[in-house]
Amino acid sequence: MFQDMSIDELLKMRQSKTVVTIDARSPSEFAEATIPGSLNIPLFDDAERAEVGTTYKQVSVQAAMDRGLELVSAKLPDFIKQFREIPGQKVVFCWRGGMRSKTTATVLSLMGIRVHRLTGGFRAYRKWVVETLENMELAASPIVLLGNTGTGKTAILRQLAEEGYPVLDLERMAGHRGSIFGHVGMASHNQKTFESLLVADLLQLGQSPYVLIEGESKRIGKAVIPDFIVRKKEQGEQLLIRLPIEERVRHIVEDYRPLEHKQELIQGFQRIRRHIHTPVAKEIAACLEADQYEAAVRLLLEHYYDPRYEHAMSQYSGPTTIIEAGTVAEAARLVKEQLMSRGY
Repeated sequence: MFQDMSIDELLKMRQSKTVVTIDARSPSEFAEATIPGSLNIPLFDDAERAEVGTTYKQVSVQAAMDRGLELVSAKLPDFIKQFREIPGQKVVFCWRGGMRSKTTATVLSLMGIRVHRLTGGFRAYRKWVVETLENMELAASPIVLLGNTGTGKTAILRQLAEEGYPVLDLERMAGHRGSIFGHVGMASHNQKTFESLLVADLLQLGQSPYVLIEGESKRIGKAVIPDFIVRKKEQGEQLLIRLPIEERVRHIVEDYRPLEHKQELIQGFQRIRRHIHTPVAKEIAACLEADQYEAAVRLLLEHYYDPRYEHAMSQYSGPTTIIEAGTVAEAARLVKEQLMSRGY
């Protein structure tokens, strides 16, 4: 028989990376929010879940259970096979730790596959995330990467994270680059997903005396950064990256891949067009239509992003070190030198 597992027990196991969490909810529920790193093996797909739910409300509980059993029986061999192929310890959950996860765990147990069921399901995990953020403070001192659009701040952070430096990559958590074009080529995350990823990364910081973070606004796409991070970030030490505009243009075009996302870029431009001097706006629109992306990006930097960034810089009050570099790669190297000079 399967065993139940509390949220505290699960969190301890996840820290040691000895457990796989499996979301038994429907694909749409999984897409909306889940425990980070979970696999989705749904007991019912979206249409089946809707059918069972309607039967429950309009006919009876027993009728819903009978229909659910009928639906599950038809796909049991493949369902069990998916679980059998997952190595290591497994914890299954649904929304409240109810029938879907109980049925899944019971069937697997009968087939000799050992799993745990998460008590309280995803709802318990979500409650833990909210309560943790409400009572959390950022103990590490932020070192904030600043710089005009295209200076490679996110690329630098991700390189440093791969090398083991303590980093909070807020754009990765939000699934958004934080600008009017920030969604292009990305899947934006909602607040629930953002907060789940944020809590996990904050806990991973442990006793680190500092953390690298990008100078973001409070909102990134659909996600809102908690106040305790915003306050600490605005007082943190700043590394201001400066690159030649040609390198910034090159980096932006490489990152956004405009040939693959032309219509998204044009639509995004229409949202800011009225904030740009009319003759310049016409020139940018013509460049985008003609696939002259380098020219369009340069005009956007000179006439829209750079003036706005100067204003945004006024929110930071901490000490600033300027990093002059010719390329993003050189800027990353100079950032590491700054960290070394501080004993990090």
